[in-house]
Amino acid sequence: MRTALGIILSALTVFPAVLCGQPTGVSVERVMGPEVPTGRYKHPASITELDNGDLYIAYYGGDGEYRPGTAVYGTRLAQGGSKWSDPVVLAKDPFYSVGNGVVWQAPGGVVWLFYVIRPGATWSTSRIAAKISTDGAHTWSDSSIVTFEEGLMVRSQPIALLDGGYLLPVYRETGEPNFVGADTCSLFLRFDLETKKWTETNRVYSRLGNLQASVAQVDENYLIAYCRRGADYKARTDGFMVRTESRDGGKTWSEGQETEFPNPNAAVDFIKLRSGNLLLIYNDSMSSRTPLTAALSTDNGKTFAHRKNIGEGKNSFAYPYAIQTRDGKIRVVYTSDQRSVINVAVFEESLLLD
Repeated sequence: MRTALGIILSALTVFPAVLCGQPTGVSVERVMGPEVPTGRYKHPASITELDNGDLYIAYYGGDGEYRPGTAVYGTRLAQGGSKWSDPVVLAKDPFYSVGNGVVWQAPGGVVWLFYVIRPGATWSTSRIAAKISTDGAHTWSDSSIVTFEEGLMVRSQPIALLDGGYLLPVYRETGEPNFVGADTCSLFLRFDLETKKWTETNRVYSRLGNLQASVAQVDENYLIAYCRRGADYKARTDGFMVRTESRDGGKTWSEGQETEFPNPNAAVDFIKLRSGNLLLIYNDSMSSRTPLTAALSTDNGKTFAHRKNIGEGKNSFAYPYAIQTRDGKIRVVYTSDQRSVINVAVFEESLLLD
């Protein structure tokens, strides 16, 4: 017998959906919204492409950001398919809220799920946990605690370093609801495949605090990361994205420097494309999470001369998470409609070079 959830999702085919102000050359797939009964809250979301060509999304679902009983869910779009699968619970705790699921397939096929366990009332009580899958995200291991320090969280995708290890951006958040403390900082965890151990880098601080770094490796030694700024969520004239760099393969990082890019205390994403160009996705505003802008650097991060809005209008285009799939297309998953709808914007790199 088909469940009510299955019946709802069977009607959700993947097709280009026109959102307010959707630019030419960008198609948007509406993955799911409030009609899917995993709770109205569906935010943030992450996406990975599996070895068999399936796309897999993990998201934080429930009745609200600080409501009890939240969980991390997963949904799959089979290669060549037109329907996302029924969401399944990937991580849930009998006593605490969980969220911020980051799904990532590592080289070699192991799929990782990182997420946050929040024992207390605010994010500053969180710890990071992980699971792995060796069968293409069909079944998952038990949970393993990655960090025991209170306040450490994950949101951004890891990368495979050129030296063979993994680098996971994490952050330590302080403050209270609706305010991120100035001592909030970004750092990175390096994973050694031989020892199976995570080790910390130094911590990156900046004037307003920074969090949710997103990282790309330019060459063997040089890495760049862009971070969300801290403080409040009010419109301000001095709210800028923060940048940090490593010159030793990601082992140590520079002090956070404010950039030219405005930031309304909102997540960003930053990846290296197969062309070698660097792609930055962010909200080009100091006051709201619209528009959603893609900026391309063709000179290893010195400048970002090519920019185009991929989502604009009276909505919230929040928490972008970008990948480039094997067909060369860029896919950016983000949430909208007051954190109740998951979308995937799809476009070609050439769109930014026109």
